[in-house]
Amino acid sequence: MMSHPELRHSRIAGTGSALPARRVTNADLAAEMASRGIETSDDWIVDRTGIRARHFAPKEQASSDLAVQASQQALESAGLSGAQIDLIIVATSTPDMIFPSTATIVQRKLGIVHGCAAMDVQAVCSGFIYALSIADAMIRVGTARNALVIGSEVFSRILNFDDRTTCVLFGDGAGAVVLSASDSPGILATDLHADGRHLDILCTPGTVAGGTVLGDPFLKMDGQAVFKLAVGVLESTARTVLEKAGRSEADIDWLIPHQANIRIMQGTARKLKLPMDKVIVTVDQHGNTSAASIPLALDVAVRSGRIRRGDTLLLEGVGGGFTWGSVLVDY
Repeated sequence: MMSHPELRHSRIAGTGSALPARRVTNADLAAEMASRGIETSDDWIVDRTGIRARHFAPKEQASSDLAVQASQQALESAGLSGAQIDLIIVATSTPDMIFPSTATIVQRKLGIVHGCAAMDVQAVCSGFIYALSIADAMIRVGTARNALVIGSEVFSRILNFDDRTTCVLFGDGAGAVVLSASDSPGILATDLHADGRHLDILCTPGTVAGGTVLGDPFLKMDGQAVFKLAVGVLESTARTVLEKAGRSEADIDWLIPHQANIRIMQGTARKLKLPMDKVIVTVDQHGNTSAASIPLALDVAVRSGRIRRGDTLLLEGVGGGFTWGSVLVDY
C-alpha cells in the first residue's frame, strides 16, 4: 500500500445508517412479555431509560447486512466508491460468525476486491470510538487514505426476554462513516481507556466449544453499577480529550454520547455544563444499539440538518469490559 506521509489528518467525509424494518414499541414489548407472565409497561421503561421504541432484525438479517446498508449510504455521502476504500473496521459484539471477521464479510458484500485491510474491533458499546481512533491513527501515519468505519449490532440475538431489566434496553442497527485523509484537522483528539476489574458488571459470558454453548449466552448487567461508573468516566474522558485538543466545553456544538440511557446522558451533559438541546438523542427511538449507537445518532443528526460542516462534535462511549473513550471532531 502506498503511504502518504504528507497527509497527517483525517476528516469525516460521509455518514450513513441502517435500521431493521421491524419497529418494536414499549407497548409491543410489554404485550409480548405479558404473554409469558412478565410484567412491564411503557411508563416503567420510559421513566427508567427514556426508551420508547427499538428495532429488531429478523433471523435472516445479520450484522454484516446492516453494516453494508449503512456503508453504502456513507460512501454515497462521501462521493466515493468501494474501490477507493483501503481500510474497513467494523465495531461489533454480535458478529456474523466466530471467524472470519464481519469486516471481511462486509468487504465481500460491498464488492471491494482489491485486498484492503479489514478487521473487527470488540469494545462493546465503546467499539465505534475505538474503531474511529484506530482508523484516525492509521490515516495519520499514512497507511490508509479512506477508511470505512462501522458500528453494527444485532443485540436482540443475545437478550434474555425473561429479564425485563435488560431486554427492554437494547435494539439492532448500524452506523458508518467514511474517514478520509485531509490536510486540515477533522479528528482533533482521541482518548481510550479500559479497566478489566469491572468486567462482571456488563457481560455476555457464554462461548462455543465442542459444538455446544459453554456458560450463559445472554447479556448480564448490574444496572446500578454501570450507571455509577459510566457518568464518572464519561466526564473524565470528555475533559481529557478537550485538554488534548486545546479546547473547552464552550467549544462543543454537539455532544453525541453512546445512547444507553437518557439519565446517563443527562448526567454527563450536566457535568459538562451543556444544555440538553446540544445533545443528540436517539435512544428514545432506537434503544441502546451498542457500537452502532454513536454513528447512527451522528448520521440521523447530519441528515436532519442539525449537524453542519464546521460544527465541533464530542463523541463518547462507555461499554462492557469496562471500556470507555471519546473523540473530538471538527465536522
